[in-house]
Amino acid sequence: MLTGPRSDELLELFLAGTERQQLRCWAQLQSQAFELRELIWERLLTQPRQANSWASGSLLRLLARDSEMLAEIRIRFPRGWLPCPEGFANLFEQLQDALLLEQLELSDRLTSSLLREMAGPEAVARGYVYFSEVANFKPNLLAHMDALWWLYSNGRFGFRVQKQLLSSVSGNWENLWQLIAWKANGVWTRYPKNFNWSHGAPEGHMPLVNQLRGVRLLDAILKHPGLDLGPGSA
Repeated sequence: MLTGPRSDELLELFLAGTERQQLRCWAQLQSQAFELRELIWERLLTQPRQANSWASGSLLRLLARDSEMLAEIRIRFPRGWLPCPEGFANLFEQLQDALLLEQLELSDRLTSSLLREMAGPEAVARGYVYFSEVANFKPNLLAHMDALWWLYSNGRFGFRVQKQLLSSVSGNWENLWQLIAWKANGVWTRYPKNFNWSHGAPEGHMPLVNQLRGVRLLDAILKHPGLDLGPGSA
């Protein structure tokens, strides 16, 4: 009789396997999270604190669902598991904590705040970013923000994911809106109640950028060189 891998083997496969193998393991790992929590913690402590694989972020999310393990995470990594570059550290720490706790609507609001801070004091004062101010973003800060979304979402959310999806529809913005569920049947999705603030949302659904003024802001973000650094460079 054929049997599946043991719990410890499943964890090792998740950490070392291909992305396809990791996705296959994910549902089973979630069902065994409590049983595996001590082993997961031990293995996480050996992982490089880099966004070179979303597996670490996913395991941190699993552990954070348990109050005792969440306390351990916060003691061991008080400023977040993924080290933050200099600049707006408090907001980055808040964003990482919200993503860890799967508070995606809050994560989206914190991302908007970070974008305004990165754009400069005039953007902070007016409450939104002009597309022309995106050039003010420091590449390492945008890369770090995007890496956080990617790391804590099984690689499904973030600006870089949206950039890849836009390329997959040959740069057609209307097709992108439908693909990431920002529009349905030609009508903009109503913010915030009609957005899907869960990991079951379509790939690229978050973070949000207001498109009522046109595509120029998101276009500028997706073309920013910070997104070319890759998740492991943040």
